[in-house]
Amino acid sequence: MAKTNGKALVETVSSWPGVSLRPHRFGGTEFAVNGKEIGHIHGESLVDLTLPKEARDEAVRLGKAEPHHILPDSNWVSVYLRTESDVHHALELLRYKYDLVSRLQT
Repeated sequence: MAKTNGKALVETVSSWPGVSLRPHRFGGTEFAVNGKEIGHIHGESLVDLTLPKEARDEAVRLGKAEPHHILPDSNWVSVYLRTESDVHHALELLRYKYDLVSRLQT
């Protein structure tokens, strides 16, 4: 049986050094680095993460993410995992956040 987009994403992110998985306070699975959330996935089809404002605006402008499904005017974005391209965008944004958080903690 082939992996779903969400399962493949979780497997990839959880393989990054220092990433742990834990239940997210609003449901789903949270990805954390040394206790700091880098993003979370709801079910297997929706990834949410917060980005610095410029990165958030660029991700939305380039179609890599949408404004957050509940808090559209915040720095949160949502990525719906409909296609492999969506998974690629979600991984790219999560990796950006991972690198940002990792740098801040060193």
